[in-house]
Amino acid sequence: RRSRQLDAPGRRPPPTAGAMSRASGYDRHITIFSPEGRLHQVEYAYQAVKKNQNVTSVALRGKDCVVGVTQKKLPDKLMDKDFITHLYNITPNIGCLMTGMTPDARALVYRAREKAAKFKDKNGYEIPVHFLAMKIANIGQVYTQHAYMRPYGVNAMLFSIDDETGPALFQVDPAGMYMGYKACAAGTKDAEAVNALEKIVKKKLDLTEAETIQQAIGALQTVMGMDFKPSDIEVGIVSTSRKGFVRLSEEEIDTHLTAIAERDERPSHRRLSASVGVAAGAWGGSAVGPAGAPGLPHGAARRP
Repeated sequence: RRSRQLDAPGRRPPPTAGAMSRASGYDRHITIFSPEGRLHQVEYAYQAVKKNQNVTSVALRGKDCVVGVTQKKLPDKLMDKDFITHLYNITPNIGCLMTGMTPDARALVYRAREKAAKFKDKNGYEIPVHFLAMKIANIGQVYTQHAYMRPYGVNAMLFSIDDETGPALFQVDPAGMYMGYKACAAGTKDAEAVNALEKIVKKKLDLTEAETIQQAIGALQTVMGMDFKPSDIEVGIVSTSRKGFVRLSEEEIDTHLTAIAERDERPSHRRLSASVGVAAGAWGGSAVGPAGAPGLPHGAARRP
């Protein structure tokens, strides 16, 4: 009888390792490792970055600039769009793109500004972006060690023009990991965005400022499967041709969106021209007849 009960089709499947860890309480405290060596609360912070605002952000480093692009969504139609932003100035020359929980983003930005201001007051020059990334990462790492704290539910992308290395892009995650990047992504569709950015980076192009902006916007458009309006995205840039960290206006974004649309239309136009030329060759005449009919030789009548 017991064997029949075990083989019953409605029997509950055995729990997974993650479910067993949660049932054992390993996800209730940030300071307790699970038997698999995982900190579940830290992993939940990564999920907060993905799911809290439901936006995706990308950043791309060019030859002489770094560009950050993110979606701009209004949680309430009655809200003023000028008060919704994911782009922040840490210093006049260091920009930051925050993805995740907006209150946590604001709190971490204030901490970063405080670190940058104290560094400049003590040393007499602006904090290097790699050193600031390390300082922010240190804050995030400490918040994974104490039971009375929780990690910041945000992913920070820092970019600046470094005096020694040129364009610099760093990413800091909720666990306190920071790395330098050629391109990076965060948010709901970060895996798809990373794949799109890898295709751009593999080409090893020396992207100009305009090309970098358009490649970053185009990658995000491809990932989201939609054509953006200027009000749908935010674009921040640091460049050798600009002073400090700059946010592009909707008019500038519209110019780049138009250039992307024209660039995407050219290949299909060339394919259409090629097909028309083949048809003309089949007729043994020019591509355009005297009456404007494609593929008809001079003096030929259109077939019924």
